[in-house]
Amino acid sequence: MTNLSRRRLLSAASMAGAALAMPAWARGASLKAQHVRAGFDEAAGPEIDLRIAHGHHAVQGRSGHAVAVNGSVPGPLLRLREGQTARLNVHNQLDEDSSIHWHGLLLPFHLDGVPGVSFPGIAPGGTFTAEFPVRQAGTYWWHSHSNLQEQIGCYGPIVVEPAGADPVEADRDYVLLLSEFTAVHPHTIMAKLKKGEAYFNRQLTTATDAYDLSAAERRMWAQMRMHPTDIADVSAPTYTYLANGHGPAEGLEYLFRKGERVRLRVINGSAMTFFNLRIPGLPMTVVAADGQDVRPVEVDELQIGVAETYDLLIEPGAAAAYTIVAESMDRSGMAVATLTSSPGLRAEVPALRAPPLLTMADMGMNHGGGDGGGHGQMDHAAMGHGPMDHEAMGHGAAAPAAMDHSPGAMRDLSRLPPTVQAGPGVDMVSMAPVDRTGDPGIGLADVGHRVLNYRQLVALRPNPDSRPPSRTLELHLTGNMERYMWAFDGKAFTAVSDQPIRFAWNERVRVKLVNDTMMAHPIHLHGHFFEVVNGHDGHQPLKHTLTVQPGGSATFDLTANEPGDWAFHCHLLYHMHAGMFQIVSVDFPEGEAA
Repeated sequence: MTNLSRRRLLSAASMAGAALAMPAWARGASLKAQHVRAGFDEAAGPEIDLRIAHGHHAVQGRSGHAVAVNGSVPGPLLRLREGQTARLNVHNQLDEDSSIHWHGLLLPFHLDGVPGVSFPGIAPGGTFTAEFPVRQAGTYWWHSHSNLQEQIGCYGPIVVEPAGADPVEADRDYVLLLSEFTAVHPHTIMAKLKKGEAYFNRQLTTATDAYDLSAAERRMWAQMRMHPTDIADVSAPTYTYLANGHGPAEGLEYLFRKGERVRLRVINGSAMTFFNLRIPGLPMTVVAADGQDVRPVEVDELQIGVAETYDLLIEPGAAAAYTIVAESMDRSGMAVATLTSSPGLRAEVPALRAPPLLTMADMGMNHGGGDGGGHGQMDHAAMGHGPMDHEAMGHGAAAPAAMDHSPGAMRDLSRLPPTVQAGPGVDMVSMAPVDRTGDPGIGLADVGHRVLNYRQLVALRPNPDSRPPSRTLELHLTGNMERYMWAFDGKAFTAVSDQPIRFAWNERVRVKLVNDTMMAHPIHLHGHFFEVVNGHDGHQPLKHTLTVQPGGSATFDLTANEPGDWAFHCHLLYHMHAGMFQIVSVDFPEGEAA
């Protein structure tokens, strides 16, 4: 055999081996997979089967790989009833491990569906059964906790009907599940974010942009090596925003008759997107948050963080149709649906609003004092009409020169407590973090109408545990945006997997989350509901996911009465994947084995 033929043989063998080593999606296998349906069916009954499989997904002329459940994206709506015993069989038909986490449902920790924490995962061809008593009512959702599958279709809604009378009376009951479609595989997205965190940002400042920034402000941002438009890591046009799996031009409709009350169960099932939800011409009454009933509060808009849910009551007026607008927080795109009195009728779809800019408050610069409620301090409202209104700050036009905005000042590690590992994963420290639960969210403080904030949420029933917390635990949300490193207390999960956050059985703990980054983080604790500390003692709202605003803090009270090991993480998918993840370990009651 000649050297040439040997080289050809070795080359062919090498290529074949490389092809076998590549994942199926990279070999184009998804192009041969079934075409998945947009939208979801309903699955109910004492036993439900869910089949996870590869598929090919198309939205508005763009297509890509999908991980579908029961042949659709999103997967089926699981309709359960409080008091029943649910038996959920998950069949993995992929060529890789998979899982499903029942987001917000109270159940034994070994059924929670997080590989490496509560169970090993579901191997290819395997089946996992979660059988448990349904202990609550409300609006929840489910999603994969494996291999970034949540981004490309492995998610769906859950509605649990109450055992008794529902405190919310409505003539129609609808689910609005917000998410994203992308033709870019999530592993590719993650790789590009690690190489350059601004790769997907199409709204960066330029020499010819129209942003309301003075020359001094632009110099300040440049000196800090930060972007005032760094609102979302991934956005349109990489993402097409979905309403129940449908793109904004695909005409999702909800029917109504005049005089009816419509309940809209809104779920943010996206991987990375905060949505600003509004219905031009109609107010919305919030009646539940994260599945838990709250005293009704009427608003015109609300920001829903990733993994949160809100139940809304809507009473359509005289118009024949209304547009439901879910605008991404960076205002690069929107999901759209129509509330209509007759199929095919449409209302005007508003144009995208001007992109928001980060403020000094988002750096944790609380120069004005105040309680963090969005007023009287240097946050969005105190800044006046512009993103950095230095007159409102009381510093005058020379403020940028008078303040130290150098990279060194922004990374003054002496402000960190000793519990934080101040290494390369920390590139910013909040200068004066205050409680920002009164903040409606980035870009919404000056919209001129009523916007929901956490301070307005009041539990409908008294909190079940009236004991004061026995101790306070402070955790810092840290990151290095340029290196795309995210963590709790500067320690990525891989570095602390053997050092969980430990709680005694039935311990009452106050947890303070301090955000040392310039991004909002939706923090989710598995297996529990906690009380958001918002001033409504005895009726603090119960939630499972809490958004912590940039440069600020938020606090919750927890009764650790669900024993076992639980995931605790940022619900921005790529932040979690990069390391903002921990394990909470709750002791079992004395005499009860794990």
